[in-house]
Amino acid sequence: MRVEVPSDWEAVLSSEWTQPYFQRLQEFVDSERAAHRVFPPEDDVFNAFRLTPFERVKVLLLGQDPYHDDGQAHGLCFSVRPGVPPPPSLRNVFKELRDDLGCAIPNNGCLIPWAERGVLLLNAVLTVREHEANSHKDKGWEKFTDAVLRALNDRARPLVFLLWGAYAQKKIKLIDKERHRIVTAAHPSPLSFKKFLGSKCFSAVNRALVELGETPIEWQLPNL
Repeated sequence: MRVEVPSDWEAVLSSEWTQPYFQRLQEFVDSERAAHRVFPPEDDVFNAFRLTPFERVKVLLLGQDPYHDDGQAHGLCFSVRPGVPPPPSLRNVFKELRDDLGCAIPNNGCLIPWAERGVLLLNAVLTVREHEANSHKDKGWEKFTDAVLRALNDRARPLVFLLWGAYAQKKIKLIDKERHRIVTAAHPSPLSFKKFLGSKCFSAVNRALVELGETPIEWQLPNL
């Protein structure tokens, strides 16, 4: 498994690469790719870091596991490639954006513009075996992405953590609530979307950013 992140992220995460857990993780992912189809493609695994520089992260949105069906995952949580129909969770996200901020629902599910505007779209686990949800859980990715959260927590410039569902909200213990802002909501999946809809989490994030002296995120996505 190739680890290629920009120099700003390298500076805060390089100590992870040499740790035994990360070396075991690399060996595991390599063996999985040799025996199975693994998503996202190797070149896309660290896309979240490439698209959102460390010092420019204004919002961390934490997902859990990459999409595991053909052609969906490309290294950004909740996002799918252009031309791929948005999955149910993402369709619910767009409904809440429409109701909360009046955003028109786009004709695609590609969230790259959010990443470029300062939203780090990070999954807790960065790879998955084809058609097998959570198949790369507890192999070391969570330890690595916890290190990402800690690095952002320690950063001088505060940010907003957007945490959907119980899994993401377990990470609150890693966050200094005095310095940063935390916005929580139910998960937008079909199992809990009735609690998610009406949460107004996007306007809450933008209010929190203003409190921190940051400009709000433009959540409207372009049609492609």
